[in-house]
Amino acid sequence: MTKAPFAFFDAHVLRTETLSPTFVRVTFAGPELAGFASGGRDQRFKLFLPHPGQDRALVPATAGERWYPEWSAMDPDIRAVMRTYTVRDQRHAPEELDVDFALHGDIGPASRWAARARPGDHAVLLGPTAPDNGGVDFRPPPDTDWVLLSGDETALPAVAGILDRLPAGTEARVFLEIPDPADRRWLPTRASSEVTWTCRGRSAVQLHDAIRAARLPTGTPYAWIAGEAAGVKELRRHLVADRGFDRRRVTFTGYWRAGTSEDQLLAQATLAAVGED
Repeated sequence: MTKAPFAFFDAHVLRTETLSPTFVRVTFAGPELAGFASGGRDQRFKLFLPHPGQDRALVPATAGERWYPEWSAMDPDIRAVMRTYTVRDQRHAPEELDVDFALHGDIGPASRWAARARPGDHAVLLGPTAPDNGGVDFRPPPDTDWVLLSGDETALPAVAGILDRLPAGTEARVFLEIPDPADRRWLPTRASSEVTWTCRGRSAVQLHDAIRAARLPTGTPYAWIAGEAAGVKELRRHLVADRGFDRRRVTFTGYWRAGTSEDQLLAQATLAAVGED
């Protein structure tokens, strides 16, 4: 029997750490996480959180093909809140998994939960059971000479994970947009990286301006860009049309869309899948 690619993992908050004005790191623990097989880099997963007043996050019984329709059919006031996050780091014996949350005040339920998370709080992770899985997008072709990484604060944990895994000798140009200058941090890597930070609304040079003005290395590139959907598409057009990147060598992901919640995006995707949108 083929091993299921994803499964639900019960976990609890072990500790939290404030990293900067915008970021808090939540470390999850639990014996079931031994089966969570992160592929590193930009490994994404679904995080299920309880509503205020609930002790546990309520999810479908299994993570088979029917988990999403079953979750959708549950009462929204009872079923767990679902959001997508990136694994920042994972350790074994004991089992621990770090997630860096970008806080946006009380705007969203996950941000509120992370800001108030305490040891012992329950959560459920829907994650991979094999390291080579569809939740990893950073896949540079073998003939890549250098990589370009770009993202806003929602993509910073993924960028940090990618840099952490890049082999020595890799040339990387990194462009990051943050809401607060104090969100800058050291990004450990064995690669030869050059990081450009921009601060949204607080400096004359913004993310896309910095990339357009940058002198980039020669050779065959691979780009990974993520963040707000419209901005990501605009940046991809620049790299392909103005910089001559092969569009097949640009991985781009909209982590969020201005004016739209993840719940709304999921509803739109569901309607499109059944031909009602």
